[in-house]
Amino acid sequence: MDKGTKIRTIVLAVALLNQFLTAFGFSTIPGTSEEQYLFISTVFTAVTSITAWFKNNYVTAKGVKQKEVLQKHGLTKVK
Repeated sequence: MDKGTKIRTIVLAVALLNQFLTAFGFSTIPGTSEEQYLFISTVFTAVTSITAWFKNNYVTAKGVKQKEVLQKHGLTKVK
């Protein structure tokens, strides 16, 4: 996995954990009302999920090979 994929995966895991805690009534941001926290948590999870979905993540062995072929032929950014 490349660095970007790892970062997006970790941030998505944090967002999903936060959403899980919110569903059970735990607020991890001190000083916010329940409505504010729910809004912030939902927006954070939505943005993170969309970003992780939108990016072309090469996670599987087949995906890594595809990325190598694309890079070899100059069809993607080299990272």
